[in-house]
Amino acid sequence: MATTAMSGNPAVLMRLVASSYTVAEKAGAIVRRVLQKGELGIVEKTGANDLQTLADRLVQQSICASLSKSFPKITIIGEEDLPEEAVDEDLIESRQSEEVLQKPCPAEYSALKEEELVVWVDPLDGTKEYTEGLLDHVTVLIGIAYGGKAIAGVINQPFFNYQLGTESANMGRTLWGMPRVGAFGFDLQEVPDGRRIVTTTRSHSNKLVTDTVEAMEPDDVIRVGGAGNKIIQLVEGKASAYVFASLGTKKWDTCAPEAILHAVGGKLTDMHGNALCYDANVKHMNSAGVLATLHNHQYYTSRVPQSVLQALKP
Repeated sequence: MATTAMSGNPAVLMRLVASSYTVAEKAGAIVRRVLQKGELGIVEKTGANDLQTLADRLVQQSICASLSKSFPKITIIGEEDLPEEAVDEDLIESRQSEEVLQKPCPAEYSALKEEELVVWVDPLDGTKEYTEGLLDHVTVLIGIAYGGKAIAGVINQPFFNYQLGTESANMGRTLWGMPRVGAFGFDLQEVPDGRRIVTTTRSHSNKLVTDTVEAMEPDDVIRVGGAGNKIIQLVEGKASAYVFASLGTKKWDTCAPEAILHAVGGKLTDMHGNALCYDANVKHMNSAGVLATLHNHQYYTSRVPQSVLQALKP
C-alpha cells in the first residue's frame, strides 16, 4: 500500500486511521523479527496463560510513541503496563496510508478533535499462541473509539500465509474497517449452507463457556486463540458466531475487531446483548463476556442460558 508523509486531509479521524494502518504494519514486522531472532523474552504476568514477550513490549512502545508523536492529544490505552522510558527512534512510524486518506470521512466524524478520541491497543493478541508457534492466531489490534463506541479498527496479522513458506518480507496482512466507510484487506465471506459454526476460546475455557457453546446447538465448534483472530474467522466465513461467556477479554481485545465487524453489518455485544463501552474511564475487563456474529445475533443472545446470564453481570 502506498504511504505518504503526514497529509493535509482535514479529518483528524481519517489521519489517525491512516497512521494506525502504517503503525500496525510496522508492528507486524517487529513481531516477525522478534520471532526470527528466537529470543522471545517471555514473562508471566498473572500466570502461565497470561504472558508477555519482548514483542508485546516493543510493539506497544512503537504504537504508543508513533501515534502520540503525530496526535499528542489522543488518549491511548494499551494492554501492557510499561515503565515510562525513551523509545528508540527506529520504532517510530510517522507515515500514513494513502489508501485510507483517500476515503471520505463520515460527516458525523469529520469535525472530531484529537482529545475526543480514545485508542485501545493490544500489541500482541494471542501471546500464548505466539510462544507455542500457533502463528496464524496472532494479531496486532488498534481500535479507535469516540463517545464510547468503536468507530474504526485496524488488525495486522503478522504471520498470514506463514504456512506457505512465504518470505518474511511478503508475510502478513492488514485489515481495517469503519462503519459507513467499509472494510478492507480481506474478502467478506459467509459460512456455507447456513451451517452454525461457533468459534470460542482455546485456553480459557470453563463450565460457563462450554454450557453456552452447547446451548447454541452448533454444527461444529472451533477453538482458537486471540479475539482478533476469531473476528477474522467470522468475516471470512469460517465461523458464524464467536461465543465467550466468561471474564477474560478486555476492551483492547474487542475495540478494533468490533469496528471492523460493524463495518460489514455484524454485531458484537456482551452475553446479555448489551453494547460494550470504550470510554477512556471504563473498566478494562469485558465482565459480561463477548458474543459476536455476522448475522442472526438475536438467535444467539436468545440461546444464552439463564444461569450464565446470572453469573455474568455487566
